[in-house]
Amino acid sequence: MSDDPSSEAGLLATESPGDNAPAFSVSELSAALKRTVEDGFAHVRVRGEISGFKRVGSGHCYFTLKDDAACIDAVIWRGTASALRFQPEDGIEVIATGRLTTYPARSRYQIVVERLELAGQGALMALLDRRRRALAAEGLFDEARKRALPFAPRRIGVVTSPTGAVIRDILHRLEDRFPTQVTLWPVPVQGEGAAEKVAAAIQGFNALAEPPDLLIVARGGGSIEDLWAFNEEAVVRAVAGSAIPVISAVGHETDTTLCDYAADRRAPTPTAAAEMAVPVRAELLASVRELGARAERCARRSAERAGEQLQALLRHWPEREALLAPQQQKLDDLAERLPRGLRGRLDRARGELGHAAGALRPGLLASAHRRASERLAALWRVAQLAHPERPLEKGYALVRDRAGKVLVSAEAARAAKSLSLRFRDGEVEASTGAAVERPARTPHVKEKGDQPKLL
Repeated sequence: MSDDPSSEAGLLATESPGDNAPAFSVSELSAALKRTVEDGFAHVRVRGEISGFKRVGSGHCYFTLKDDAACIDAVIWRGTASALRFQPEDGIEVIATGRLTTYPARSRYQIVVERLELAGQGALMALLDRRRRALAAEGLFDEARKRALPFAPRRIGVVTSPTGAVIRDILHRLEDRFPTQVTLWPVPVQGEGAAEKVAAAIQGFNALAEPPDLLIVARGGGSIEDLWAFNEEAVVRAVAGSAIPVISAVGHETDTTLCDYAADRRAPTPTAAAEMAVPVRAELLASVRELGARAERCARRSAERAGEQLQALLRHWPEREALLAPQQQKLDDLAERLPRGLRGRLDRARGELGHAAGALRPGLLASAHRRASERLAALWRVAQLAHPERPLEKGYALVRDRAGKVLVSAEAARAAKSLSLRFRDGEVEASTGAAVERPARTPHVKEKGDQPKLL
């Protein structure tokens, strides 16, 4: 058994006087490690591929940077995350600048990212291609959803920087071709927050009570980093969702952004966008004048052809005298026959009148008149005798009910109850009472000798 007490593990932990390795608590050790890491790695740059990226509700971002052999946790606090110039995605190779620290609760170390950049042009292009394919899969770039531009917009909205040559080039070109009202929505076209402001401008134009007929989203040329705001998803979705047709004029002819794919038309330059937006007024006026001249020539030729056709038709049309000659001859014949016919008819009428006058003697007329008068007088006497009120002069009465119906029996009079009696000199209202049985009338008889007579 060894005499060295330190070589043997006892049941209880002991500390010898002058021992230079006192026991640390877990918190003390974690704090010491944290100070060591933060002091030794206060500023580092790490190259790696993003994996497991997520943005939580607080706005902080968590992900892992990895390469073929190792990985390290990374965190971006909310304030830094809001200022990123691109949207981090899994699979993108980046260079993260920041400081190392530890997370004592889980015995892990991590890098607090203060700046995040794409690791070279290749990484940037890879990110762009990945985003393009994802948005295309949603149908945002489909040709079927693109709309035709208005022929001559009354008002054009422009989303670009208020300074620089872009807006001046657009205004000058519009003034030369077709003067049009232009509304500028000023935005930054690169740098921090540019994408959000461009998207907000497009949405703002769509929300106006009287929106413009056409939008131009424009920016001058530059590197892919300078144009990156127009590759951001917010701008692409705003352009694709615009109810107003959009022309994208970002960069020069060789520059292509995702905004170009989503727009209804892509212009190689801002000046070309102005040329696409409006026609040439002078050319339109010349076309109108040419069309007017052509219409006039067509009308004149049509009138000339019609005149020629009329003349050709008239040459085959018979003369007026030839058309009216039969009718004129018939009229002359009738005019000649009419006096003879009238004289003949007058002579016949005179003969008939003379014949009738010989038969109409005065005595015959008087006899016929007397016979007619006698027949008329006889008919009048018959009519007077048949008059319904003639019996009233002999003491009879005409009995009617209230409705004016003539009653001809005692039964009908009793049923009517209210009666109207018409006499020769007027009417009397009456009513029926109880029925009275009257004896049959006995004829008055005078005796003379043995033979009775009915008077």
